[in-house]
Amino acid sequence: MNTSEMALNDIFANSSPNCTIDSFKQAVYPAVYLTTFFLGAVGNGFSVYVFFQLSQRKTSVNIYMQNLAISDLMFVSTLPFRATYFLLGSHWIFGEVLCRIMTYTLYVNMYCSIYFLTVLSVVRFIAIVYPFKLWKVNDIRNGKIICTVIWFFVLAASSPLLSKEIAGYSHPDKCLDLHPANTYKLFLMNNIALVVGFILPFCTIIICYIFAIKALVKTKTPQRNTSVGHKKALSTIIITLILFLLCFLPYHVLRTMHLSYNNCHQDNLSLHKAVVITLCLATTNSCFDPVLYYFVAENFKARIRSLYCRKKNLRTATHLES
Repeated sequence: MNTSEMALNDIFANSSPNCTIDSFKQAVYPAVYLTTFFLGAVGNGFSVYVFFQLSQRKTSVNIYMQNLAISDLMFVSTLPFRATYFLLGSHWIFGEVLCRIMTYTLYVNMYCSIYFLTVLSVVRFIAIVYPFKLWKVNDIRNGKIICTVIWFFVLAASSPLLSKEIAGYSHPDKCLDLHPANTYKLFLMNNIALVVGFILPFCTIIICYIFAIKALVKTKTPQRNTSVGHKKALSTIIITLILFLLCFLPYHVLRTMHLSYNNCHQDNLSLHKAVVITLCLATTNSCFDPVLYYFVAENFKARIRSLYCRKKNLRTATHLES
């Protein structure tokens, strides 16, 4: 047994109450999860509705954002279950199958969000640097194919979390506190997810940002329409980069540190609490994504104004009739 595996086994070997932070989780998670559920359900539910209203004017960008909104909506629908677990004192009452789905859905949403945001940045990057090739990536058919590939890949790659042998679930009542039988496999899964699910997409976005800035600096007095398109493209990349830095970077760094060095020392219990905070930040990504849609989705603002005007006119007509 190597050093990493021994360290990981120590995480779960000691069942002393001093080695747990259940009271901290029970204080933090319900408040964050229920707030995120409310804001995420309203924001993403409305966004999905608007995207479906734009069916006649769809672009690949809107297809990616629509899939991102659907992913977020699916995730926030699980948050009341997660909040209930911690409100009941870390006691799961919904059965083992739903328990596995909760953990599975969390990571499916996280990595679907990361990949959809990355693809959006790449498309916007191409709009600035290679505008004559934009029609290829803006093709709706290609957008649907890319979305299908992302869904299939993330669903398949996250499927080990449904396995009792790999993910654990050795205590059905302690659903969201995993006690894996083979902790080394969990550590290995984390490292793969870290590289494939975060580092590669994050580096891709940084590269897009750097080269987009360089291309814009070299551009001489662009036409008005081109300037608007460049502004929207750069806004997409900047907002995506902020979401990565705020929501995903802290969690991936601290999760890896926690799995590598965790034991019952006070410093490492503090690290565990930090992981809890960063996981909360990662889940709030579902609330922030609608901001991205509002500012950079194609025709999104115009459609909201249209819906508002239609409702206002309908209200006025009803008032006159009465």
